[in-house]
Parts: sequence; C-alpha cells; structure tokens
Amino acid sequence: MIELEQISYCYGGRSALCGVSLAIRRGESVSLLGANGSGKSTLLKLLNGLIVADSGTYRFDGAEVTRKGLADATFAQSLHRRAGFVFQNSDAQLFCADVYDEIAFGPRQLGLGEDEVEGRVRDMVKLFGLDGFERRNPWHLSGGEKRKVAIACVLSLNPEVLMLDEPMGGLDPRTSRWLAEFLAELNKAGKTILVSTHDLGLVQEISRRAVLFGEDHRVAADLETAALLDDVDLLKRVNLVDRYYHKHTDARHSHFHIHNY
Repeated sequence: MIELEQISYCYGGRSALCGVSLAIRRGESVSLLGANGSGKSTLLKLLNGLIVADSGTYRFDGAEVTRKGLADATFAQSLHRRAGFVFQNSDAQLFCADVYDEIAFGPRQLGLGEDEVEGRVRDMVKLFGLDGFERRNPWHLSGGEKRKVAIACVLSLNPEVLMLDEPMGGLDPRTSRWLAEFLAELNKAGKTILVSTHDLGLVQEISRRAVLFGEDHRVAADLETAALLDDVDLLKRVNLVDRYYHKHTDARHSHFHIHNY
C-alpha cells in the first residue's frame, strides 16, 4: 500500500528524514516510535502529501506521489480521501463553527449530495457518542471530545489508511483506553493504521509491528512490536527510554518508565 525508497527531507537545511525505506502492506497496523525530533511526524505529513520529499521515491498503492502529482487537484483529492491524517494538535484541524459542519466538511468537498453528507455525519455522531454535540462550537469541547471530532472528520471520508500523530497526547486514561480499543477494531475491519506515539504502554494494543527511528532520522529497527519493546538496550540507544527503564511482563498492562517528551 505504501512504499518508500531512500526518502530524505530537510527543514531549513536541518535533516528530518534521512534515507528512509519502508513498506506498509494493506491492512497492517504499524506504530512509529522514536524520541522527539526523530522524524515520525514529518513522515506522516509526507505520507499524507502535506510535504514532498527532497529526494527518494514515495508510492501510494503503486502511484508515485510527487510535487507535480500533488499539484493536480484530482490526484491530491484522491490521496487525501484514501489516506486520512489526524494531527497531534486537534485545534490545528478544527475550524468550523460547529461539530456538524466539521464532520460534514470533507464529504462536502468530495461533492457529495447533502443527503449523503447528512447520513455520514449521523453515522459519525453515533459512532463517537457525540449526540447532542452537533451544534456545539469545537473550541469549547474538552481535549478528548476534540480528538473524537477530529477522528470523526477523517473517518467521514472512509479512508483506506488512517494516520494519527501522537493520538494519546493530552487524553485522560479512559479516553486513551477507548481510542486504543477503537483503533484495534478499525484494523480488524480492514483499515491500515499508522500511529506515531510515545505511549509504549499501549503500543502493543495499537499495532503488531513497530518502526523505530533513531536521533539520526533513520530507521533504527523494524520489528514485531513485542520484540522491539523487549529490546531495552535498543530503546535506550535511540534515547526513547532512560537507564531507569523497566517493563512489567504483563503485555496488556505494561508500564514503562520513559522520558517525558
């Protein structure tokens, strides 16, 4: 579904991704791990077509994604419909006057009729337990409620791939647990899931595979999630955990002592 070959990208002359090669199969669930600034968020933006690599090749379902291609409105709309992106900061994603229009925005941009738009909004409101929120201003919602609206906006387009940047950030434990279980159910239903996260305690429930980025902005490891989390020396080497790190053995209730990035 996703193929990267020797992808590199710089911000103002500073490297963010360096020679990254990666393949994601349709229906996989993959966590992107690494210390702050290692390139995880940059990779998700690149995969969603928000930025374009300085060098290397990116193919989405066999079609090469280039600056020229993204300049074509039809191509760009297709990519953004098939690959949905949930930003780390929900406030950066929400801009309409009420929740209804937020969720309706994407389907309307696709040119769907208002009856179809209303049906999709209704489905998302029911799915995320947002009944009664339709005419509320998103800016007045709690952090967890904003996150639900942001994900509902993306899912209203029925994307094949769902990409989330630090989705657990700022959420209370109950909402974090709900989101982890929800992502697992989406994956079981056939969605390809990519999640950038520091929450090692939940990563095994989110994904079966984990890609670890080092501070040199390269892929340091690409392993089954359980195997990667068991490699404590590797996690310390890439500065994801410190020397006080320890892990309890119960995989469903693992607790990690990590840097507070």
